[in-house]
Amino acid sequence: MRIGYIRVSTEEQNTARQEALLRELNVDEVFLDKASGKSVERPELRRMMVYVRRGDTVIVESISRFARNTKDLLSLVEQLTGKGVEFVSKKEAIDTTTPTGKFMLTVFAAVAELEREHILQRQREGIAIAKTKGKYAGRKPLPLPEHFSAAVALWRRGAITATEAMKRTGMKPNTFYRRVREWEGERNVV
Repeated sequence: MRIGYIRVSTEEQNTARQEALLRELNVDEVFLDKASGKSVERPELRRMMVYVRRGDTVIVESISRFARNTKDLLSLVEQLTGKGVEFVSKKEAIDTTTPTGKFMLTVFAAVAELEREHILQRQREGIAIAKTKGKYAGRKPLPLPEHFSAAVALWRRGAITATEAMKRTGMKPNTFYRRVREWEGERNVV
């Protein structure tokens, strides 16, 4: 069987281009995820990996639709190969049935990972520049839980442990301690 796999990062993104390509290639079954490619924990990808059988071919529009880093891509392809399943990426013209195809898969996976790292780096740089210009403040903090001040007061007096205060406020340790510092700082200014 010819199995198609489609992935877009968000619900809003359009799958039409990938779907048209797979129709042209006469795939028998299509699996579609609307999720980030940075993790292989995608429902339809997992379902497809279980579904495929010896002699099947998995076809994707590009390797970036299948995996976002070299390690994940090579691991997924190794799992397919172990089941006797071929992997084809149309954009990069990769076919794992040949030694050259296997080599090119590794090269293109590394390039795709590098591209993702460059995108993240540019994003971080853009945020840093925006912050210096006062145009980026990050997310607004969530309001403090209703019983925050009471829990902190009990904790500071030693009546309850920090762990108990965190349970009462529903906060994880880093968030709890950061919010306590911010809250106490605001109270000292007044």
